[in-house]
Amino acid sequence: MTFTLRDAPIGVFDSGVGGLSVLRHIRAQLPHEDLIYFADSGHAPYGDKTEQQVIDRSLAVASFLLQQGVKAVVVACNTATIAAIKALRARYPELPIVGVEPGLKPAAALSRNGRIGVLATERTLRGEKLLALREQVSSATGATFLLQPCVGLVERIEQCAMGSEPGDATSAMLERYIAPLLAQGADTLVLGCTHYPFVQDAIIRTVRAHTQEAVTLVDTGDAVARQLARLLDAAGLRREANSAPKLLGYTTAGVEALAIAFAGLLDLHPPVEHVAT
Repeated sequence: MTFTLRDAPIGVFDSGVGGLSVLRHIRAQLPHEDLIYFADSGHAPYGDKTEQQVIDRSLAVASFLLQQGVKAVVVACNTATIAAIKALRARYPELPIVGVEPGLKPAAALSRNGRIGVLATERTLRGEKLLALREQVSSATGATFLLQPCVGLVERIEQCAMGSEPGDATSAMLERYIAPLLAQGADTLVLGCTHYPFVQDAIIRTVRAHTQEAVTLVDTGDAVARQLARLLDAAGLRREANSAPKLLGYTTAGVEALAIAFAGLLDLHPPVEHVAT
């Protein structure tokens, strides 16, 4: 059998396990593709790093993924997208690269009253790209975006503490971050970090404790998978048939933590390797 670039895997990376929320959409939309997931958990979280540190980590991870022969890279991390997507595209201009952006545009379209809460890391909310997008969407739609940094939430999710019990530490954290947004009239919440969909049930429970009004949650994982499919099609790189698609995991921290996340979050059990990069 002749191997072509079309048969090469797709690389997906995040600062930790949050990008698995994007990976599940990619697997659903592109079921024939081989996938490599890289959790840079040894350097997580990215949200409290400087912009240059995030750029350096993103370039190092992308270099590793290219050494594994990937045909495309998905930056499944809002913070890394905000800080490093420009540097990645400059370094690899021929490589299809898809980033993740908080869904401000779809949120503005969905909101009934134009008041939108944005839950994200500090680094994401400070990024020039997000601030410019906020101004652009606000000017076009009149929407007001209430920016809420969620300090410590990524770390809770990395520990698989999903707020499953009312009153636990994760639930209390969500209460502190979400209640003020609802008090300001937000009828739409943007999940501006790929980790956050994994605590969606706890977010909904928190919202319901404060209001019976409908509050819309916006997660852009599906849109990322669709954009990846478009880029692969445009480059003639989509794999049309594969009877046994492979999934591999790499991490800069302990392999057990990533294996537990694969199993607990996605019910998957791929091989996981530790790398020092």
